[in-house]
Amino acid sequence: MKAVFITYGQSLRHPVEEVLNKLNIRGFTRWEETQGRGSETGEPHYGTHAWPSKNTSALTIVDDEKVEPLLEHLRQLDVQAEQQGLRAFVWNVEGKM
Repeated sequence: MKAVFITYGQSLRHPVEEVLNKLNIRGFTRWEETQGRGSETGEPHYGTHAWPSKNTSALTIVDDEKVEPLLEHLRQLDVQAEQQGLRAFVWNVEGKM
């Protein structure tokens, strides 16, 4: 199993959920109003007067075979809304209870 951490501009909340639904990924945890900036080209999302936008972040645990389809759908979404910012990171999951 893998953990996929997805962080994205708030305006992409529903499109990201649509991707999860399309791939039958039911379980996730979402954090509203996360802040940060991209490591290469992303503008800050700080929720301040100067940088008013914010991010949303989600974590989902999926079977290995769902990782690549999920990442591909997220890549396509990122290309469509490049200025919003969307990144996904994958970690191994050691176990569950």
